[in-house]
Formats: sequence, structure tokens, C-alpha cells
Amino acid sequence: MTSILSAPAAVPARTTAAGADRSGSGAAERPIRRLGLRKGFPFSRLAGVLLLLAVWAAGSLAGLIDPRKLSAPWTVVTTAVDLISTGILQEHIAASLSRAAVGFAFGVVIGTTLAVVAGLTRSGDALIDGPIQLKRAIPTLGLIPLLILWLGIGETFKIVIIALGVVVHMYIQTHNSLTSIDNRYVELAEVLGLSRATFIRKVVLPGAMPGFFLGLRLSVTGAWLTLIVVEGINAVTGLGKMMYNAQNYGQSDVILVGLAVYGIFGLLSDAVLRYIERRSLSWRKTLAG
Repeated sequence: MTSILSAPAAVPARTTAAGADRSGSGAAERPIRRLGLRKGFPFSRLAGVLLLLAVWAAGSLAGLIDPRKLSAPWTVVTTAVDLISTGILQEHIAASLSRAAVGFAFGVVIGTTLAVVAGLTRSGDALIDGPIQLKRAIPTLGLIPLLILWLGIGETFKIVIIALGVVVHMYIQTHNSLTSIDNRYVELAEVLGLSRATFIRKVVLPGAMPGFFLGLRLSVTGAWLTLIVVEGINAVTGLGKMMYNAQNYGQSDVILVGLAVYGIFGLLSDAVLRYIERRSLSWRKTLAG
């Protein structure tokens, strides 16, 4: 999407001898670049995870960790293979993915719509922002007893709980981006004679995209966190249900398998959103980019 925001700003040239010397030598630039986010080795962000696994394995081998409270890594892997071979893990994963995807989709659509209406109209802001801020102050999981009274304990209740958490994240981040457009762009649009519709399409919406994507990343993480709780309420299948059943039988290896799957799906979904964000906002010049 072409926008005023993507236009590169003009940089005044250095005319002094000292400025030319600094520009030529690059001495002033190198220290700043050291502060930037450089590309490291492939999968370098997994270094901390691998270190944690190494400490866990060493503690299990040395007998410092009680296997009844925390199973060894190899035991968890064996349990995961057994659950996959019997098809149990796939069944629970499919149920969890379905709930998370439906709740996430509803939450994104509703939250984004409310943010656009409140961010672009005064009447919308007056009617919508207050209730959303009130909901923000109330923990989503704190609404479980009330929603059970209203909706029962079926699938609808679980999806609504997930969607409510997503709505708040999407609204807050998108609304903040919509209402934080630099006033200089407003003045530039007036100078260029842009209509309101063109200004919204070329300036406001592109400017709100970083907040929109941040809302997506926070929402997808929140959806997984909420899912594990709601699946413990009258669920027949799902990773959360599998883990609660394992708790009753003292099966820490099964619980760890469930946590590992949650973590993997959380990291993958966040990585996908970050990739889409980089491709969609390639016009932005940022420290990380």
C-alpha cells in the first residue's frame, strides 16, 4: 500500500570539514550500528532454550530432579511418541486448534472493527472506548462464572472467552495507532489537498498497521493462554483437557508434552505473524529491519 508514510525523509548534507571527515571515515556510524539488532547465526534465538534443556537433562541424569515431579527430557519424548502413535495427541491438538482459530478470528474482526470506528469517528469513540477500557480492567478469565450462567459450558462459551481476550488486545493496539498519527502528516495532507477518504487510506491506515500487527501478536499469545484454562471446563478433547487428566494421575510427562505443544504452536504462530508483518511493512525503516 503506497502511503505518505513511506516517503523517505530528506537528509541535509554535511558541509563542514569535520562533518565530511566523519562521513568519510564512518567512525561516527559504526558505534551506532553496534547498538542495532544484527542478524546472528541461524536459530540463534534457540540458544537459551537449548541451555535450559541441557540443565534439565543434566539434573535428571544426576538424580537432582525427582522424576515424579518433573520427568526427564527423554521420558517426555518417549511419551510424545507413544501419544502420536496412538493418535491421542493429534485428536487433542485438532480440538485445541479449532477452538483457538475460531475464537481468534472472531476477536480480530470485532476488535479491529471497533478500533476503526472509535478511532475515526468522535461518536464511535464516545460510545465504544469507555466500555472497552472497562473490559480491559476486568480479567477475561474473571468473566467465566457469568458466561457459564449465560452460555452454559459448551463450545460457544469457550470460543467467546477466547474472543473476548483477543478483542481487547486488537482494540487497544489498533486504536492507539489510529489516534497517534503524527500531526505533521495531517498538515502535509492539507497542503496536498487530500480528501478525508484519501487521507485515511494513504496515511491513517498505513500508519496504524504496526499497531495492528502488534495487536495480532499479543492476541495470538493471549488466545493460547486462555485456551488452556477454558479446556479444563467440561471439555472432552483438547490439550488442556489432556493435561488436567494427566494431573489427576500424576503424569508429569504428559503435562510436559502438552506444554511443549502449546509452546511450539505459540512460537510458530508468532513467527508467521512476524514474517507477514515484515513483508507487509517493508517500507518502514526500523532498527530491527
